[in-house]
Amino acid sequence: MTQATAGTIVQFHYTGTLEDGTVFDSSQGRAPLEFELGSGAIIPGLDRAIAGMSAGEQKTVTIPFAEAYGDYQPQARQDVPRDQFPDNIPLEPGTRLQMQTPDGRTVPVEIAAVSPEAVTLDANHPLAGKDLTFAVEVVSVNQGG
Repeated sequence: MTQATAGTIVQFHYTGTLEDGTVFDSSQGRAPLEFELGSGAIIPGLDRAIAGMSAGEQKTVTIPFAEAYGDYQPQARQDVPRDQFPDNIPLEPGTRLQMQTPDGRTVPVEIAAVSPEAVTLDANHPLAGKDLTFAVEVVSVNQGG
């Protein structure tokens, strides 16, 4: 049976949970996720956890935040004057927006807080600073092309 090694194409089902058991993502009811092992397409800790697995194998792994979405970076929060937002943008905490950096890159942000004077934007990944647990089941492992 083929084991997942760097360069193989792996299809797997997963359910990701937080420390308190809250499910943050799952492939249940969808096609399995497909990726090339070692390509950087998924978080590093999960990539390493799947290495060596074969089709039909299941396991549950906890990925520390450093091997997932990294540490929460307080400097990735920024207050923007409220009058810099067009009237048609809903200014509600939790709303996801995209900002453009001065060099033209697009950065996803989330509205973290709203006051009469400013809107606090957070560019951290929503799962930054959190250890993640994944229940995974490898569906197939095939040689890459």
